[in-house]
This record gives sequence, C-alpha cells and structure tokens, in this order.
Amino acid sequence: MRPLLWTCKSVRRLAAHLAQEGHVISPAKTAELLHQLGYSLQSHRKRDEGASHPDRDAQFEHINGQVREFQKAGQPVISVDTKKKELVGLYRNGGQEWRPKGKPQEVKVYDFIDEELGKAIPYGVYDLLRNEGWVSVGCDHDTAEFAVETIRRWWLSMGKEQYPLARKLLITADGGGRNSSRSRLWKWSLQQFSNQSGLAVRVCHFPPATSKWNKIEHRMFSHITQNWRGKALVSHEVIVNLIAATTTEKGLKVRAQRDENRYEKGKVPSEADLLSMRLIRDDFHGDWNYTIEPKPS
Repeated sequence: MRPLLWTCKSVRRLAAHLAQEGHVISPAKTAELLHQLGYSLQSHRKRDEGASHPDRDAQFEHINGQVREFQKAGQPVISVDTKKKELVGLYRNGGQEWRPKGKPQEVKVYDFIDEELGKAIPYGVYDLLRNEGWVSVGCDHDTAEFAVETIRRWWLSMGKEQYPLARKLLITADGGGRNSSRSRLWKWSLQQFSNQSGLAVRVCHFPPATSKWNKIEHRMFSHITQNWRGKALVSHEVIVNLIAATTTEKGLKVRAQRDENRYEKGKVPSEADLLSMRLIRDDFHGDWNYTIEPKPS
C-alpha cells in the first residue's frame, strides 16, 4: 500500500474507504483493530544524528579534562551559542500563561516579519562554575564578530570582576554556526579580544552532530524559553527584560543587554591578518582544539 493512501487518514476516513472496497466497518472497530495489530498514531522522533565521528568520545574526554584543569586552576570556563532567532512584534509564542478567563492576548494571524522591528538574535555566554549567564540581544546580523562581541561584553561586565586573577579563558562551543571551528572570522575576532583582554583564549569545539551536549543549551537557554512561554515578544526591550528575569531553583542568574551594533555579512579577514595571528593548534585535533595567545603590547 502507498503510505499517502492510508497511514495519514483518520479512522473515520479509513472506515469510509474500506466500505467503498466492500468491507463495511465502523470507525470505532477500525481503531480497535489497528490497536490489536500494534498500530497507534505517532509523530517523528529526533534520534538519527547521522554517522558519529570516530573521535567523538575522545573529544568529549578531552573537553572534560580541559574543563577540570581550568576550574581547578581558578580560570574561567564558558559555554557559548546562539539561541533561536525570534520575530519581534505581536506574534504567537508557544506555551501558556495565566490570564483572566476568556481573555487571551490577541496576536497576529500571520508570522510575516515586521520590517521596522525585525528579529531578535540572542547570543549567550554561560559560566559553568558560577551558574551565571550573559545574553546579548542583537538586531542586525548573526556573525562571528557579534558572537565575540558578546564574549567581550560578558568579560567586561561580569567575568573580569569575578575572575580578577584570570590569565586564560576556556570556551566550549559547537563546531558549526557563527562560532564554527572552520570560521576564520571567529578566530580573527577572538585574536582581537585576546589582545584587548590579555587573556590566552583556549577553544574546544564539540564534534559534529553533538551540539545538544553544549551546557548552555540545557542549563540556560531551556530556562529562558520556559520563562517567556506564552508571552508575545513585542520589542527588544521586552525580550531583554524577560531573559534577565530568568532564574532557577539551582540559582541560575542571567544578565542581558541589547546590542545595537551593525555587523557586516560575509566579512573575511585577509591572508596577512591570518598570518599575524598567534594561533597554536593542539596535537589532538587541532581543527577542534586550539589556543589564541595575546600579542605583546
């Protein structure tokens, strides 16, 4: 049987089609027989991550070892990533909130982007040791420069005060996106941050198809999503306030700020810029693990 003819139909329509074929049966009996045969209505389940990299487990062990080493030495360790972009305006947001009975908030029927309000781009930094986070809400383009600017803002607003003796910083990040292990602009922007902060920046990327293991996803972003469920994200200011109001019973604290800077799309550092970098690759997967040393002033 062709799947489109049968598996997507309701039991009422299945019964009607069977009747047309000469098999008279009620919808209730159709459902009963399907259950007896071991069938039920099911949706897709995300499980297939594709072929795993042969060094996947070794890279996880490497990252865990680096995290323990940095934390034992009192050096900061952060997890970074971009949260899903959000339309700004009176749009439907999944979830429910308490409101007077029969008075739901009315939002737009169609999710066409508002040219004036645009989108919100939340990029986050999560401190693994202190259970604290920083989120910059961008309004332009999601670029590597925007990602590193968020790290810079976290350092100047939170990290520098909390780690006054820090000499190096460990960043755990996905292997793709704006903080991709292949992005030249990401590395070049980190070099500028390293020069300004004086920190040796060590980066460990997660292997392909393992982004769900990034700590920021389930320790911070998931709680932000819960906190603003059912609320229309009508402005960037509302988004910033909702993010900053996110807390958990385990003591999560988040600070947020709007980033109004403009970031050029498609920007690529020159070969001369790349050659001037102080990038040191690890012996083990130097494409995933590397350190950027600050240039002498």
